[in-house]
Amino acid sequence: MLEELGMEEKVKGKLMIIGGAEDKEGECVILRKLVELAGGQGGNMVIMTVATEYPQSIGERYTRIFERFGIRHISVIHVDSRCHANDDELVNKIDGATCIFFTGGDQLRITSLLGGTKAEEKLKEAYYRGVIIAGTSAGASVMSETMITSGNDEDAPKKCTLKMAPGLGLLRDVVIDQHFAQRGRIGRLLTAIAQNPHMLGVGIDEDTAIIIDSDAVFEVIGSNAVTILDGKTLDFTNVSELKPDEILALTNVIMHVLPAGYKYDIKTRTPVIRR
Repeated sequence: MLEELGMEEKVKGKLMIIGGAEDKEGECVILRKLVELAGGQGGNMVIMTVATEYPQSIGERYTRIFERFGIRHISVIHVDSRCHANDDELVNKIDGATCIFFTGGDQLRITSLLGGTKAEEKLKEAYYRGVIIAGTSAGASVMSETMITSGNDEDAPKKCTLKMAPGLGLLRDVVIDQHFAQRGRIGRLLTAIAQNPHMLGVGIDEDTAIIIDSDAVFEVIGSNAVTILDGKTLDFTNVSELKPDEILALTNVIMHVLPAGYKYDIKTRTPVIRR
């Protein structure tokens, strides 16, 4: 039986959540850090290409990158059916990993193909025993209990134009958005918070990531920033399904913007300011 998160636990193991378009040619700060967290040369990296329509080329590209940084044991797993997600050989590869990395693509493919299967169960068992779970772009969105699947980019936030679905549930009471500043997604993250004010909205820019430990404190790395929206202080919203296309009204939302080196405590909802 998998151990469930307790009421006060927001995260159980270690996560790296990447906003997409991470540097793959230059200093590669994020991917180098992931290799370090995976155990370096002695690590066993599993690349999950389930989200993408181009699993061979994406898998080969990340394999070359991780090999360049010294990882010797790399497996690429592309799950193309729920039957495949229950395959014992596939499950054993997940079971032996020191890092499980989800590429970008379509986050609904991840949850619809893995949800309720042996692969998902082994993924969560690995997470609970401290294996680093990472994801970029769609692989980032899927980490939380509830994920954004689509919404208007760059528009003013509207009442009910956002689509959300259950994620993998590795991170509680948080909703992740990726490619954040580059695609103008603050409106849709505000809409997510209006609909779910108990959740923390975390928007991660491209070539930027957060690393979350089991103490539920995350650190920002990469070249851009992370935007945090806290709706617990929200004292008014006009969100309603009756007039879904109307502009959203929100008052008293707390926002933080944190670049690399800064930290944030998810449990206390407070930034850790670098002095």
